[in-house]
Amino acid sequence: MTETPQSPNTPWWSQPGGTAVLPPEPPTVEPPPLYVSSPEPPRKKHASTALLLALALVVGGGVGGAVSSALDHGSTGTTVAGTTLSNTTVVGNPSTSVNGTPESAAAAISPSIVTVEVTGQASNSFGGSSAQSDTGSGIIIRSTGYILTNNHVVSAAAGGGSVHVTLSDGQTVVATIVGTDPSADLAVLKINGVSGLKAATFANSENLKVGQAVLAIGAPLGLSNTVTEGIVSTLHRPVRTGDSSSSQAVIDAVQTDAAINPGNSGGALVDLAGRVVGINSAIATTGSSTTGSAQSGNIGVGFAIPSTAAAKIADQLIATGKAVHSQIGISVEDAPSTTDGAPGLGAIVRSVTPGGPAQKAGLQAGDVVTKVDNRRVTDADTLIVAVRSYDPGTQVTVTVTRGGATQTLKVTLASASS
Repeated sequence: MTETPQSPNTPWWSQPGGTAVLPPEPPTVEPPPLYVSSPEPPRKKHASTALLLALALVVGGGVGGAVSSALDHGSTGTTVAGTTLSNTTVVGNPSTSVNGTPESAAAAISPSIVTVEVTGQASNSFGGSSAQSDTGSGIIIRSTGYILTNNHVVSAAAGGGSVHVTLSDGQTVVATIVGTDPSADLAVLKINGVSGLKAATFANSENLKVGQAVLAIGAPLGLSNTVTEGIVSTLHRPVRTGDSSSSQAVIDAVQTDAAINPGNSGGALVDLAGRVVGINSAIATTGSSTTGSAQSGNIGVGFAIPSTAAAKIADQLIATGKAVHSQIGISVEDAPSTTDGAPGLGAIVRSVTPGGPAQKAGLQAGDVVTKVDNRRVTDADTLIVAVRSYDPGTQVTVTVTRGGATQTLKVTLASASS
């Protein structure tokens, strides 16, 4: 792949040796509780068993289960190849078409992909803990040894576990956890004493098109350096992922039909130029209606955290060990179904945080939020990802239905740290 000359102001994901320095974090605000569980190992199904669609994390290892459904993202001024993000300069031409082949894209990204092996303890149903080992993937984002992966890949190492990283050349080294963001399902690792690391280049995920060719690369089922090909199936798909009932992420996902399996978590979804457009995080699975268990494995429906959001959060985790998100200050749930059984449209406000942005703007319990600026809100998760797409301090127009009438309210979003 032809290298493009780098300007002194290009960011770390375009200039591997660069570093990022962010301003001090605002005060920590506790994010709202969210629910999730991990995928169970595959089980045989009887031919007559009805199948349900579920979501499963794509971390391999000793803990598994399906993901169920229940609110509050932030960014700093950064530049991603091919776009302008918040008071920064343009790098490259956003209108330039992405050329290349799967072979050249795989060759470009492969040196930047690692396999992550984690050991630790996991809580069990008896109130104790048991040994757990997980396998996932990661992306080298700085040549100085910083690696981006999913939080659910490394969560087992919290409280005394270990993390090892195997590079594309087969070398295995110890890694430390720099910071985690459970609400975005991202984590940054650091390895030391290794030279010649190649940092990946991130593209702007906002420029993705449905139908665009992409590759997924990681360690599905523990098979490192595996590349699969597909397309972008859809964009802005709200998806719940995470690793425990007290820590769940809701991501504004890039959906793809590239084959993704347990072990792909934290690996890269790339365009045909070999640039990262997403962080592979979850898959849809079929589950049994009688047992409630999930059948883990690829069925052509995978989900990735958009690269633009992931790059911003990675910068923050490296700088401070925490990430900042926008919040609106309400608890919500899906609007109830209509009398004819059709799904409800919008997110119904159940409570409003005293003194929070929503209360100051005049939102009330019982309001049904149907839009944030021009983005349609169809349920609670759509509202979550819409709010998180803005920087803290941004004023947005929230459209609500109250007493059968439509109103618009101006809300200035607040900050919350993960």
